[in-house]
Amino acid sequence: MYGHFFLKRASKTESPKKLIKNKNLYIGGGLYLIAAFINIYVLRYIDYSTVLPLTSMTYIWTMILSFFVLKEKMTIQKIIGAIGIVMGAVLITI
Repeated sequence: MYGHFFLKRASKTESPKKLIKNKNLYIGGGLYLIAAFINIYVLRYIDYSTVLPLTSMTYIWTMILSFFVLKEKMTIQKIIGAIGIVMGAVLITI
């Protein structure tokens, strides 16, 4: 979930040379790798048709994190979209 946050911070780097030295790039990549392993582990025990819709919840956490930490705008369209994601994930997992 937080991998994208660190990659966003790394994206502010001006040049490719500085990007390679940016610790946020490696933290973000490492977190994505950990998330992939967790996803593989979870898929051993839960059906793919249940796990995949629940991964859409990461969009909700991303929106919340970007609002509070990155000070991005929270629009009505984003809120309506988040409600739709939650409703869809709940309906599919029932």
